[in-house]
Amino acid sequence: MTDPTTDPRTDRVTDLVTDLVTDSATVRWTSVESPLGRLLLTADGTGALTSLSVPGQKGGRTVQPEWRRDPGPFRAAGEQLAAYFAGELKEFQLEFRTSGTDFRERVWNALDSVPYGATTTYGEIAARIGASRPAVRAVGGAIGANPLLVVRPCHRVIGADGSMTGYAGGLERKVLLLTLEDALGSVE
Repeated sequence: MTDPTTDPRTDRVTDLVTDLVTDSATVRWTSVESPLGRLLLTADGTGALTSLSVPGQKGGRTVQPEWRRDPGPFRAAGEQLAAYFAGELKEFQLEFRTSGTDFRERVWNALDSVPYGATTTYGEIAARIGASRPAVRAVGGAIGANPLLVVRPCHRVIGADGSMTGYAGGLERKVLLLTLEDALGSVE
């Protein structure tokens, strides 16, 4: 039996695992032009989309020196965003990965069920995840922390009175997206 501490193959396996872990921890990014401005897209080492930010977004990501610019993982996202903004795509089919508390993940998953062309309220999202009525403010906070603007449609959530309330990307962008989807006035 070979001693793993002296076997040269162990070093090679260790190097491969280290490279894989290091590579998977590297944030990849690119930018895509859109009617909302230049979008910043990030992905993890597997190529899963981890964020989509707009210029000036409250809590949005900004490029960090250790990130690697790599448009490769974003080809599908770029094509689907272009089709969405052209009015030709109603549902994104992208692999994405977010990291939030259990509560935030439940809220973000509920956003995925709001169809193109429809709107819903913060109270309705709270009800969908089984949160109490007083939790509506926390639901709003979770929606505001959504790292995947446009793709995960937080812009489709409006106030109970139909008002355009809160959007990390700015209310003018929220109105633009809802106008694109012909969703103004259609509460789910």
